[in-house]
Amino acid sequence: MGVTIPKRISSAIINSFAAGVVPRIGLEYVAVGRKREIETILRDLENLSQGAASFRFVVGRYGSGKSFLLQTIRNYAMDRDFVVADVDLSPEKRLSGSGKQGLETYRELMQRLSTRLRPDGGALEAMLQKWINSIKLALIQEGIGPEDDQLPVLVERKIFETISAMEGFAHGFDFASVMAVYFRAFTQGDDAKRQAAVKWLRGEFATKTEARSLLQVGEIITDENWYEYIKLFAGFSAHIGYQGLLLFIDECINLYKIAHRLSRETNYEKLLAMFNDVMQGKVQYLGIYLGGASQFVEDEHRGLFSYPALKSRLMDSRFVREGHPDFNSPIIRLQQLTQEEIFVLLERLTDIHAQHFGYEAKLGEKELMAFMELVFAAPGSAEFITPRELTRDFLGLLNILQDDPALDFYTLIHREDFSFPSVSSAGQEADRYASFEV
Repeated sequence: MGVTIPKRISSAIINSFAAGVVPRIGLEYVAVGRKREIETILRDLENLSQGAASFRFVVGRYGSGKSFLLQTIRNYAMDRDFVVADVDLSPEKRLSGSGKQGLETYRELMQRLSTRLRPDGGALEAMLQKWINSIKLALIQEGIGPEDDQLPVLVERKIFETISAMEGFAHGFDFASVMAVYFRAFTQGDDAKRQAAVKWLRGEFATKTEARSLLQVGEIITDENWYEYIKLFAGFSAHIGYQGLLLFIDECINLYKIAHRLSRETNYEKLLAMFNDVMQGKVQYLGIYLGGASQFVEDEHRGLFSYPALKSRLMDSRFVREGHPDFNSPIIRLQQLTQEEIFVLLERLTDIHAQHFGYEAKLGEKELMAFMELVFAAPGSAEFITPRELTRDFLGLLNILQDDPALDFYTLIHREDFSFPSVSSAGQEADRYASFEV
């Protein structure tokens, strides 16, 4: 590979792939393929930085790389000074629900707010304090002395110029009021007020009465209005110096799995409202990227295509053909990696594994080709073997060979009881979604 990878990163790559999950860091060392998909979303980021908005679904088979692509784009976005937040949907986290599942999704997103300087979440207060301090520094650079009595007055004036711009949005007055409380509490050292303001922004107040008593605001963030506050926060992020806000919502198959039809359609209705907002230009500086298995979109009994208003918006153009996808479509369908891309991926994993454990890599082109021949020998495997299955098995093989150097690679992969799943294994994915949540 020729590049020294820090142990923290190589450990995350090896452990994550071996467990069948996507690492949060180090994706640039293993990313292969998806060039067109990444280029498409990078164009989105360029548009977002100029005040546009974007909404896309990333769909594919289970294990085909949806989460990997979303995580890769998340890292690209932070490098370009976007605020990002991600959440995996579940029975407890949806877009809407009688048990406040939509509010739980909002709370998770706010907890996982990340920036380039705070890439692991919890960036809300850091963002606010950086903004306040940057205004103070700019005024000092303009000639206002750090001890000048006018400095706090001028900082407050600049702060209110920004938050007053939020008052024109739905719920903007309360949002601006809470921001004002936060600023004053921060500058005066009032930790109780400061924490109350953060609690409100995170959607953690249970009643309006509680919020009114602590912050003198008449509204709180609820299951019904949480998305309105996401739009506010996107605009606010751009006003305080970031490029915009990106949301990554994965495991959307959990909406498809809602057994109760009305509950499922309520979530699809919320999704439609969000989609229409973005596509009609009613929101700025906001990107929404949803990941899910193909059934989530295309199943006409339970998926998005079961909801006529969404189906009419998401159907492909009649001119789209196999091998000629429309990358400007709201839906990005992940195709299988080519065998050449898979070879490069295995080569990189071999080098990372050897470097991490401190041995000289013994598997070269000949051995990697033999491994791939074994993988693709099963009927239908070229279509149904996913990157998740392949990398997990390959790292397991590397671990065994590293633990016992006396083992012979060819003997190990050609033993009689070893085989990769055939085309019949495709049914396993259907089984994965055969039981539905209420």
